[in-house]
Amino acid sequence: MTERIQKIISDCGVTSRRKAEAMISEGRVKVNGRPCKLGDKADPKKDIISIDGINLPTDEKKNNVYIMLNKPRGYVTTMSDDRGRRCVTELLEGVEERVYPIGRLDMNSEGLLLFTNDGAMANAIMHPSCHISKTYRVTVRPDITEEQLVELSEGVVLDDGKKTLPATVLVLTKEEGRVVLQITIREGRNRQIRRMCNAVGLEVARLKRTAVGPIKLGMLKPGDYRELTPAELTALRNAIQKGSTSSQNNKYRGKRK
Repeated sequence: MTERIQKIISDCGVTSRRKAEAMISEGRVKVNGRPCKLGDKADPKKDIISIDGINLPTDEKKNNVYIMLNKPRGYVTTMSDDRGRRCVTELLEGVEERVYPIGRLDMNSEGLLLFTNDGAMANAIMHPSCHISKTYRVTVRPDITEEQLVELSEGVVLDDGKKTLPATVLVLTKEEGRVVLQITIREGRNRQIRRMCNAVGLEVARLKRTAVGPIKLGMLKPGDYRELTPAELTALRNAIQKGSTSSQNNKYRGKRK
């Protein structure tokens, strides 16, 4: 079965579909030794696809890996950095397969970061239609009012003029000069939690992701990683399936109205 080449590259976990399209436009991708162009298709089971002379793994050779890392502050969520900053991949010593982060945490944020070479899984987790939740422990200053809580929960207009979806916001602890919140969102805009808090006048002192869907960080120490368990993978796939089904049902109901 043939598919667009950028989709095949993305499904292999090499990079996003958009970046794969850029690679194709730059002439870095070949199919069976010949340069391809945007719109071309290939059969991943029969054709040999290469990027910069390195062949993509076939389904028979590929070993899918799913890893969770407790990202410390001070690391950027990239494979490499031309500014010399520390990258999260430096913490994955001993992982033989080439894996990629699912989503991002900015340099000053910490907590749960998932990695995989399974492009289909990564795309499903990040795609808005699957509604995979992300939960954060957020320390803000100086205090929080009931109005600010309501605004965060119901959705706030960010600096780009777009309003966020409703979020679940809980006050965990409240002390003089600082409040610890638990915020769960079901979308993944760039630096969304920090921008939400800034929009309502709160300063973020610390930001830690504690869960992605059913996957919880638990007691994993900062800088450590481990593979997801079979039970965690099953729970994650079920959450993706549930979110996708719900999204399709909502579209169907919308067409019937």
